[in-house]
Amino acid sequence: MKLLGKTYEPHEIEEAIYAKWMEKKYFHAVVDENKEPFTIVIPPPNITGQLHMGHALNNTLQDVIIRTKRMQGYSTLWLPGTDHASIATEAKIVEAMKKEGLTKADIGREGFLKRAWEWNEKFGSRIVEQLKKLGSSCDWDRQRFTMDEGLSKAVTVVFIKLYEKGLIYKGERIINWCPSCNTSISNAEVEYSEKEGRLWHIKYPKADGSGYITVATTRPETMLGDTGIAVHPDDERYADLVGKTVILPLMDREIPVVADSHVEMEFGTGMVKVTPAHDPNDFEIGARHDLEIITVINNDATMSEKAGKYAGMDRYEARKAILKDLEELGLLEKTDKHMHNVGACYRCDTVIEPLISMQWFVKMEGLAKPAIDVVKSGEVDFKPARFTKTYLNWMENIKDWCISRQLWWGHRIPAYYCDDCGETMVAVEKPDKCSKCGSAFLRQDEDTLDTWFSSALWPFSTLGWPEETPELKYFYPTNVLVTAYDIIFFWVARMIFSGLEHMDEKPFDTVMFTGLIRDEIGRKMSKSLGNGIDPLDVIENYGTDALRYAVMIGNATGNDLRLSDQKLQAGRNFANKIWNAARFVLMNFDDEPDFSKVSEEKFTDADKWILSRLNETIKEVTDNIEKFELGIGLQKVYEFIWEEFCDWYIELVKPRLYDKESEGRAEAQYILNKVLGDSMKLLHPFMPFVTEEIYLSLFGSGESIMISDWPEYDENMDYSAEEKAMSFVMEAIRGIRNARANMNVPPSRKANIIFTAQDEDNRTVLKNAKAYFVKLAGASSITVQEDESGIPPKAVSVVIDGAAIFMPLSDLIDIDKEIARLKGEADKLEKEMQRASGKLNNPNFVSKAPEKLVAAEKEKVEKYRKMRDEVLHRLKEL
Repeated sequence: MKLLGKTYEPHEIEEAIYAKWMEKKYFHAVVDENKEPFTIVIPPPNITGQLHMGHALNNTLQDVIIRTKRMQGYSTLWLPGTDHASIATEAKIVEAMKKEGLTKADIGREGFLKRAWEWNEKFGSRIVEQLKKLGSSCDWDRQRFTMDEGLSKAVTVVFIKLYEKGLIYKGERIINWCPSCNTSISNAEVEYSEKEGRLWHIKYPKADGSGYITVATTRPETMLGDTGIAVHPDDERYADLVGKTVILPLMDREIPVVADSHVEMEFGTGMVKVTPAHDPNDFEIGARHDLEIITVINNDATMSEKAGKYAGMDRYEARKAILKDLEELGLLEKTDKHMHNVGACYRCDTVIEPLISMQWFVKMEGLAKPAIDVVKSGEVDFKPARFTKTYLNWMENIKDWCISRQLWWGHRIPAYYCDDCGETMVAVEKPDKCSKCGSAFLRQDEDTLDTWFSSALWPFSTLGWPEETPELKYFYPTNVLVTAYDIIFFWVARMIFSGLEHMDEKPFDTVMFTGLIRDEIGRKMSKSLGNGIDPLDVIENYGTDALRYAVMIGNATGNDLRLSDQKLQAGRNFANKIWNAARFVLMNFDDEPDFSKVSEEKFTDADKWILSRLNETIKEVTDNIEKFELGIGLQKVYEFIWEEFCDWYIELVKPRLYDKESEGRAEAQYILNKVLGDSMKLLHPFMPFVTEEIYLSLFGSGESIMISDWPEYDENMDYSAEEKAMSFVMEAIRGIRNARANMNVPPSRKANIIFTAQDEDNRTVLKNAKAYFVKLAGASSITVQEDESGIPPKAVSVVIDGAAIFMPLSDLIDIDKEIARLKGEADKLEKEMQRASGKLNNPNFVSKAPEKLVAAEKEKVEKYRKMRDEVLHRLKEL
């Protein structure tokens, strides 16, 4: 056994305990054919990242699952790693270079990549070290990076494989362009929010001079690239216009009117301008009707040379100028307020610009179908199930995935072009010569792949794929993915279809979605609101276990969590509570307790009750963890340890501990040791540090709680009769305590307690519990009888299920003194009530005082009246 310090100081033990775990290789996974594997791959944090509360929640949940499975005897692998985060990292490096007065063009691609790798060396491991502070039991020996040699090889192999199958192609399509990040982004990387804008109604003169038509738009700057007007084929209002032409204002270009079923007849005027170069839907309409494509907005969101006199202007500056010119020409009919969805880059929040661009794409229709099927069938199970609908809605309407990015940091696309004949070759290494014409003048594609292209391969590439490694064979497919619901499209969907395509097997059995962490009034944590909480500060002030407790307790899977200082304090208080309970237990052990002669026959009802409650808690908590109800599982462990073990059992067992000659003292010590040990095991996945320290102090503990056996439900420990009996006794004690508290009876004042119970078994239970009523309910003696004969007329009564409890009033209070005290209290309250009423009866006060002050006085009158009436009622009873 090991002595515990007087107070729990997390800073003194956490670092040393974690170092010991690392040194002993407890986190390291091995391929063991005699054990069942259990695998989790970490959602790789960005190398730009710094620990935030989302990481704290996500990684704590993963750690709870992996620690439980490790204790249950699985060969557990929690595989860690980091993501190169191309857009975010490149932006950080560009920002740092800007301070030096440098641009990417100044230093070239090689110079920039040299800086990027240096940046990764310097900052890339920061987030990993911070994850260790959370107690994360990852197999750090297997840590991966999305741009390490093995994962880079996997990316190249996948690209070539999909290209050769015709699933990757290069084409000119309309894509989402971020003018700030200066790159294309996929549909999943566009975040839409509803904003108030304007709907401008613009007149387009008919080419034959017979009048004009009116078209409504939210983006007048794009009209310079209009190459058509579309109406619905069933819209009789415009049937005679189809096939005719109108004049594009400001550009004096003649454009046709076409009929297309995409047009909504009810929206605006029922006529839409068609700008194929700057709207995805218009691009489709234009393709169907062979309309010209005219790009009038550049990559940097300025107007192109094809925008006429507006060339060079910022897109929003051009909008103002265009509207002004239209108004001067009498072509701006009216302007309406209009709520509409605006797409922005998920990284920098810049409004995206749909642009025609030559990019690389993945054909999604064939890949999406099996990924839809495995989720529909439940083969991949979403927790909570409501996210299944979100996933299916996206996948069933998925568009081809734009995978090329105009960045330098990332996996460069393995495509090579012949400068002489234009042939495209896709290969692992740069070919020596053109496969078509034999030319040696080859150049590699300048673009890199979307970060999520490599992340999509994470569950199998990290295990050695495309090589057939023992780890890949043993640990794949993984068991559970824990991730935030906001990357269901970015990452979850792409991992599912990638696993099915390249491994012919799903990447994981279950996806457990976490919610967002909000502040105590429900707001999302953000820099702008100043309500963010730094987990490293929390660890410094409260300890890691308190942080882990606060982000989990009572929370249901997938729900957003409100975090407050009170929750963090509660976590610290809980750690202190179990520390003090453990110290008490250990202080009442013999130096070397001998449990060899412990006999179940000497177990009291209280002993069997706590063992039975422990047994049921083991069953329920294990079930909660299996169902990924981790917050509920923690709540149950908390309630068992605090309320049943600490507040009840320790108090019930104290008389036997203090009496060294007590016949059942060894049994009491044995049960305290067992219950505390098993409780620490149940709590360990949630609060690993304090539980390790306490476990190591217990009699008969192993070298670490981490590698001890998870407690199992035992039918032989189901003492239902004793559990029922003790619940009855505890209900009686609670009733007596409440009655004494309501009467302000001091603990030192003892009373004779008379129980009446018609059921003989209940009477027996009460008689056997005499010692508990003396110790915990202030009883000087107890009497148990069948009826109410002989009970003093002046007695306080308490009724519980199965019994009535009586305490002579004279045992509890000095009646004459209490009457005098209550009369004085009633007089005092009467005066307070009259004082407040006097103010309210004063017309000057009521008319001149602020409304709040008048209301406060009314509340006082009501409050004092209630208090006085309660005192008068008590006097009447006496």
